[in-house]
Amino acid sequence: MYPTAAKVMMNDVPFWKLKSLDELTPGEWESLCDGCGLCCLNKLEDWDTGDVVFTSVACRLLDGSTCRCSDYPNRQKTVPDCIQLTPQEVREIHWLPPTCGYRLVRDGEDLYWWHPLVSGDPETVHQAGISARGRTVSEKDVDVEDFEDYVVDWPLKVGGER
Repeated sequence: MYPTAAKVMMNDVPFWKLKSLDELTPGEWESLCDGCGLCCLNKLEDWDTGDVVFTSVACRLLDGSTCRCSDYPNRQKTVPDCIQLTPQEVREIHWLPPTCGYRLVRDGEDLYWWHPLVSGDPETVHQAGISARGRTVSEKDVDVEDFEDYVVDWPLKVGGER
């Protein structure tokens, strides 16, 4: 269950507006993930330009219906190149989707209405059409040489007002 915005506010200001990424408690950090699953999509990087594009090919551990990792505690053992987001990683990674709560807090912006911390409901990210739910294929089913056939731009689209 996600806390409602009223339960995560201090002095009527939500913690994500008061604290930097480095100041968040472990619980606050985890709650910034909206459960969209976009960071679990495979990406392709152009080695010459550094440009990154998203594919609809999801990590083998992503549950396509919940948009959650099916083995979160052990994900880095199963998928060694899984990136564990930390404040430092969030500062350095340029491909985080524009709707990502970590990116928004990093950039001093507010969370969207559909973020579970704002709405109080983990389903609103899916209802708003932001998540990867129902739009992916598992990397178990696609040859890595074919990933470029699955390039998509929807992870970079922003829906809804803040």
